[in-house]
Amino acid sequence: MTITPPPEPDPTALRHSLARLRAHRGWSYDELAAHSGLSRRTLIEIEQGRTIGTLATWHALAHAFSIPLGELLDPLCTGHEPPMSDA
Repeated sequence: MTITPPPEPDPTALRHSLARLRAHRGWSYDELAAHSGLSRRTLIEIEQGRTIGTLATWHALAHAFSIPLGELLDPLCTGHEPPMSDA
C-alpha cells in the first residue's frame, strides 16, 4: 500500500487573501489591529510573508472579519482539493 503525503499548503495564497479581505473592508493595518486585538506589526509581517502567524492569530482574524476560521484558512489549499470528510 502506497501512502501519498498531503499536498503542501500555500501560505502565499493565505496572506494574499488576508490582504484582499482587509482591503475589501477598507481597513488600514491599525483598524484591523483594533478589530482583531493583534499588533499592527504582526499583521504587516503576515501580509509581507515574514511570518505565517499562529492558529490563535488566524482565529482572531476570523473573528475580526466575522467569517468562519475554515473559510479564512481555505486559501491554504489553493491549487489542490481540500480533504473531504468520510462522515
